[in-house]
Amino acid sequence: MRKTFTSESVCAGHPDKICDQISDAILDEALKQDKYSRVAVETMVTKNFVALAGEVTTKAKLNYKSIARKVIKKLGYTNPKLGFTYKSPIIVKIHTQSPEIAVGIDKLGAGDQGMMYGYATNETKEYMPLPIIISHKLAMKIDSLRESKILSYLRPDGKTQITAAYEDGRSKNIETVVLAVPHDEKVSLSQVKRDLFKLCVLPVLQEYGFSIKINQLIVNGTGIWHIGGPASDTGVTGRKIIVDSYGSFAHVGGGCFSGKDPTKVDRSGAYAARFLAKNIVVHSLAKKCEVRLAYFIGAQKPIMQEVETFGTAKKSEKIIKSFMDKLLDTSLQGILDGLNLRRPIYFKTASYGHFGREIFPWEKIVK
Repeated sequence: MRKTFTSESVCAGHPDKICDQISDAILDEALKQDKYSRVAVETMVTKNFVALAGEVTTKAKLNYKSIARKVIKKLGYTNPKLGFTYKSPIIVKIHTQSPEIAVGIDKLGAGDQGMMYGYATNETKEYMPLPIIISHKLAMKIDSLRESKILSYLRPDGKTQITAAYEDGRSKNIETVVLAVPHDEKVSLSQVKRDLFKLCVLPVLQEYGFSIKINQLIVNGTGIWHIGGPASDTGVTGRKIIVDSYGSFAHVGGGCFSGKDPTKVDRSGAYAARFLAKNIVVHSLAKKCEVRLAYFIGAQKPIMQEVETFGTAKKSEKIIKSFMDKLLDTSLQGILDGLNLRRPIYFKTASYGHFGREIFPWEKIVK
């Protein structure tokens, strides 16, 4: 049976991703100075304005405005014509963590309640679903073309989307690629489309053994996009949880990741679940796998730890669960120690997804 599936990603300069990166830059700086920092920072950006709010308990000395401005400048928001720059006003409303929450974490219990999911499939070399991993690679390529000045007329912000066709559960071809990216007014949309097709779409698809014709590419669906970023669309931390995870190919927990230190299990638990799921697939215990965890605030151990292999298991559920138990202790302390999470590694997670890149410890393959 033939079906199609669509996933999207966003460029690093997307308003929501500006917020995710600022929040995680603050987290990294706190962990760099004090690995026991408790951080839960939300960022909001809109036209010529930034707001930071949340709870931080740390021995670190943090200049929140300076951290935010460095991120915004790095992302290319330097032109006042865009209605938002690293010089835009910033307001800070950050206080210490609630003592009623802290009492549970002090005993190394989970920092929140909720459910977390991790997924893996042998469909791609990254053990990620094809639609989301290609969408991420397209977003990376757009940003690379802009930052390297190869396509200097591109501006920060952007979105990517692909629709893949499946037969009997396996990807067969790419039906449609959708790109949205703001650009200089002097450059025609037809040139933008030709350049992105040649320099972005074809190379990325070729990496996965696919190709399309130019009439299967849609660029800037309304026909015009010159001013992107917060001047056009308000951004908030944590609004891209599907982009951050598996592109809707798997369940997603209720909490976002960015701006939270790893005692928050909606972040660290999701990383642990991915670590388990990936290793189950890598070691051929199943062709695809979803690991499910759940905690309550203060919990020493998960109150749910299940695995679903969608009929692809090559070993019994008992063997797979035994493998999981030996691989990682899913108590908060076990996750923090087993994946070495109390360190400044989170800024890079805040764009192009949290899964599928070997630079992160939850992507490690255990021999």
